[in-house]
Amino acid sequence: MPRTVLLSLYRRLCPIAAFFLFGLVALSLSRLGLALWHAARVSAADGWSTIFLQGLRVDVSTLCLLFGIPAVLALLLPVEGRLGRAWRHVLRGWLIVASVLLVFMELATPSFMAEYGLRPNRLFLEYLIYPEEVGMTLLRGHLLAVVIEVVAVIVLCWALLRGSRRWVEIRPATVVEAGWLWRLPLAVLVLLLAAMGVRSSLGHRPLNPALVAFSTDPTINVLPLNSLYTVGYAARQLAARSETSRIYGELPLGQVVDELHATSGLPATAYVSEALPSLALRPPLHQGKPRNLVIVLEESLGAQFIGSLGGRPLSPNFDRLSKQGWAFERLYATGTRSVRGIEAVLTGFPPTPAEAVVKLPASRQRFFTLADVLGRHGYDTGFYYGGESHFDNMREFFLANGFTRIVDRKDYRTPTFVGSWGASDEDLFNRADEQFQQLNAQGKPFFGLVFTSSNHDPFEFPDGRIELYEQPKQTRDNAAKYADHALGEFFRKAMASPYWENTVFLVVADHDSRVFGKDMVPIANFHIPGLILGGGIKPRRDTRIVSQIDLAPTLLSLLGIADPTPLVGQDLTDMRRLQPGRALMQYDRNLAWMEGNDVAILQPDKPAQGFRYDPATDQLQPHQLRPELARRAHAYAMWGTLAYEKELYRLPEKPKP
Repeated sequence: MPRTVLLSLYRRLCPIAAFFLFGLVALSLSRLGLALWHAARVSAADGWSTIFLQGLRVDVSTLCLLFGIPAVLALLLPVEGRLGRAWRHVLRGWLIVASVLLVFMELATPSFMAEYGLRPNRLFLEYLIYPEEVGMTLLRGHLLAVVIEVVAVIVLCWALLRGSRRWVEIRPATVVEAGWLWRLPLAVLVLLLAAMGVRSSLGHRPLNPALVAFSTDPTINVLPLNSLYTVGYAARQLAARSETSRIYGELPLGQVVDELHATSGLPATAYVSEALPSLALRPPLHQGKPRNLVIVLEESLGAQFIGSLGGRPLSPNFDRLSKQGWAFERLYATGTRSVRGIEAVLTGFPPTPAEAVVKLPASRQRFFTLADVLGRHGYDTGFYYGGESHFDNMREFFLANGFTRIVDRKDYRTPTFVGSWGASDEDLFNRADEQFQQLNAQGKPFFGLVFTSSNHDPFEFPDGRIELYEQPKQTRDNAAKYADHALGEFFRKAMASPYWENTVFLVVADHDSRVFGKDMVPIANFHIPGLILGGGIKPRRDTRIVSQIDLAPTLLSLLGIADPTPLVGQDLTDMRRLQPGRALMQYDRNLAWMEGNDVAILQPDKPAQGFRYDPATDQLQPHQLRPELARRAHAYAMWGTLAYEKELYRLPEKPKP
């Protein structure tokens, strides 16, 4: 090949090669920083070489995706004339934007990882559609981090704009242009190499997070990835709605249903529908006049904030109330998001790797909720929230599935305090109590779902309500203590109200805050408080392992509702059965089934693994897997996917008058 031709090809590809190399260096330095941050855990997993070798593989794949097509076009498009000048501007802009995006995502990673223990993922994307709430949270709670990221991006843009002008500029007058005979074959070769780089595998499946996972520590497993890759992967899944329990392997519906029936504790005669295979009759414990129901769903209030559960001394009111009602000592959330908690508590639906059903399109009608069944009995069904009810699609889901009343931010005329996420918990509880008083005076049975928000980053609450646990004021622990204060004030009013004796109250967290750890599923961070109280509820402490999906059938039993429902959770009112209990926990793409102290964990495209969990030390140690545990975990995971896809999780149609 003549030297002049080589120089021409070099001039065409040099800018892209320079940005490709810049991307490799930037991503490797970011990975090094994250690995040093978690050095002890990387060493424990013997992961230093794996992280960087597999990281190089992922980075090459990402950069080939970003720069492969531009490299092909750089070889094929002219460099002279109007088209040539326009192409150089487009190429320069793309190279700069792609590089800045790579760096921006890495700069955003430490804050996200500190909260969730993972690189930015589907949750990162889901929050982007709520700019007001997220923007206020960042400005009020993470201003320094935002300033650093913005300054770094501005400096990077300036440097790349200055440096790239000379790299991208091609002066054809001083170069003998390579002809099509050279450029076309090279373009085909570059395209093939880029495609191979993007796929990064000769196997049946292209590169994906499961292929580079090597540890039982989920944080360590995301270090070989880069954050633009993880967000892009999540975006593809959201677009296709493809993330289902099939990543654990297929299981026929018949086998799934058989396992559900076998583990339900119900007789075969309890199941009343072939078309809806989980629809079952459960005789309720309460046989009198149906009671009212109030569910207080506490934002991010894990067991770590509850003194009576071994947490920090931030919950004097909950601790006091727990001595007056039915307190659960080992209740576990199904996930790490509010919508997952709503899904479990309100619908009793088991978790899957997909989004919670609150946000999925096929559940926007005829999907079972407590509001649906109670509405058929004449209940007023209301959702009470201090923020915007459209967040996470709550409003649409609720109105489509049994709720007739939505009270949110716009309905507070003179709130005492409004933060980034809406009216304070005090305002919320006052508004709910006012409505309950009115409904009770009208003789109308009611169901109220009261969802708090003060215990949410940036942790804003009114002054002078509590003695601060620590300084400064706006911290996670102080907000948790304020949430407990507001809860106590609500129950002081409720206990003195006319509706107290005929109402069942459930206080439960939607999830814990900052769920992350060194285990594939950090079980301790799924431990949450749960308390049932009200007129006729006797004090007890329940030591069984309980899942959020068990709360809905238990509440219906306490209310006196005998309708058949598709719930697959356990009715906990029979204290003699269901020992020692079980719980399901979804953490990113891993699913844990804990039965006693034995744990089966399902991972994408891998065999299930067995562990033994010690709640006293929070240690999860490898242990021989009992086949029935893996079978049950797989069945419950698959039920969520199949029931959603086949519209099996609903009540029968209402009989026509």
